[in-house]
Amino acid sequence: MADHPAFELVPGRPGVPLLLVCDHASNAVPAALGGTLGLPREDMERHIAFDVGARGLTLELAELLGATAILSTTSRLVIDPNRGEDDPTLVMKLYDGSIIPGNRAVDEAEVARRLAAYHRPYHDAITAHLDAMIARGEAPQILSIHSYTPQLRGRAPRPWHVGVLWDEDARIARPLIDRLMREPDLCVGDNEPYSGQLRGDCMFTHGTQRGIAHALIELRNDLISDAAGETAWARRLAPILAETCGLTEGVTHG
Repeated sequence: MADHPAFELVPGRPGVPLLLVCDHASNAVPAALGGTLGLPREDMERHIAFDVGARGLTLELAELLGATAILSTTSRLVIDPNRGEDDPTLVMKLYDGSIIPGNRAVDEAEVARRLAAYHRPYHDAITAHLDAMIARGEAPQILSIHSYTPQLRGRAPRPWHVGVLWDEDARIARPLIDRLMREPDLCVGDNEPYSGQLRGDCMFTHGTQRGIAHALIELRNDLISDAAGETAWARRLAPILAETCGLTEGVTHG
């Protein structure tokens, strides 16, 4: 499975104590797994395979904020880096009405191979970057960038434009929510469209367990489904995030 790197690393400006992570940046299936999970292309372009627009948004935010970014490079359907290793949804066999043919026969040995090839190297990269920041005497902060579908099949529409997910650590989340709520045209979710209190997820692992300030940002994916939307939202969010995270260097205007 060495044909496919487990993560993408985009270095930031020296001294910027912010790490951006994007757990569901890609819908790629490595060649070692056949390059496909047996799903039609229309399913692989849906939210079940990746977070639509999240990679582009993360890269633009990284450039504007000067932050380092670490992004996944495989579909969440291969193995979900935003789940703990013992989470029953680590490798999904059914998601939002679609059966995942390539995962139907996945056994413990195959899960172990995918953990070793894709899941652990991604998290090891995050750990290594945070360790290096701390060693330099910096106080790191982490923002996780995601997107969500406006409506799950058979469910009510989701009205929020942006949501902030968090657990017991409100150091970034609370001021960020308060700041976003001052935007007159935004519907802001506080732990919506779902809760950020998930043991074993990426922010729990690298934020909560290490005492590092963090928050997860969810954008409704119809707002960032093309390059224009990604750019518009990056430029809108960047100064808000710089203010909330106390980035003294501010924002580079693209």
